[in-house]
Amino acid sequence: MSSTQGARARARIEVTSSIKDEARRQLAAEGAAKLSLRAVARELGMVSSALYRYFPSRDDLLTALIIDAYDSVGQAAETAHAAVADTGSLRRWVTVCEAVRGWALAHPHEYALIHGSPVPGYKAPDTTVPAAARVGLLLIGIVRDAHRRVGVARTPIPAELRPEAERLSADLAPDLPPEVAVALVAGWAQMYGLIGFEVFGQFNRMVEDREVFFRYAVSRIAHEVGLVFPEKEQE
Repeated sequence: MSSTQGARARARIEVTSSIKDEARRQLAAEGAAKLSLRAVARELGMVSSALYRYFPSRDDLLTALIIDAYDSVGQAAETAHAAVADTGSLRRWVTVCEAVRGWALAHPHEYALIHGSPVPGYKAPDTTVPAAARVGLLLIGIVRDAHRRVGVARTPIPAELRPEAERLSADLAPDLPPEVAVALVAGWAQMYGLIGFEVFGQFNRMVEDREVFFRYAVSRIAHEVGLVFPEKEQE
C-alpha cells in the first residue's frame, strides 16, 4: 500500500468513527427509531451525499452500531472471564454475567439498541450474528467445560418439550444434554431480563442493593443450568 493509499485508509477510518460517534450521541438523545443520516451529516458539517459513501442507508449505519455494541459487550465479557479462567465454573459464570451487567449500565443506550424494542422497519442482517453470539458462546463454553470435567445436573423436562430440547442441543451444543441446552437458553434470557429491568428502571423503588441481588440471581440461574458441584471445583 502506498503512502497516499494509507493516508486515505486512515482518513476513512477516522471519518467512519466520527459518523458512528455522532450516531451514538443521537441514539442517546432521540432513540434508534429517529436516527437520521441527514441529521448525522448536518452535525458533522458534511453533505448527505458524502456521508452516503460511508453508509449507503440508515440501516447500514444501524447495523454497524449494532455490531459494535455486540462486540463491545462481548469483549468486556471475554476480558472478565480471562481473569478467572482458572477458577471454578460457577465463579466464571457469575463473572461473565456481572461483566455484561456492568457494560450495560455503562452503555445503556447501546444496550437498548441490541436488547430493547425493535427499530421499526429495520431487520438485522446475518452479519450481526457472530458478534451477537459472543456472550452466549462464552456461557456455553463454561457449561461445556463443567460437563466434561465434573458433570452437570439435569433438570427433568416434560415430554412435550423434548423435541425442542433436542433441536436446541443439536443447534447450539451437540455435546451437551438436551435438558442442559434448554436451561442454557432460559438462563441466557433470564440474565438479560434481569439486566433489562435494571437498565430500563423497572427495579426502581423495589430492589435497592442491585449488585448483590444480581449476583444471587445469576448464581441461581447457574444452578438451574446444572452448575451445582462447587465442592468438586476450586471456586
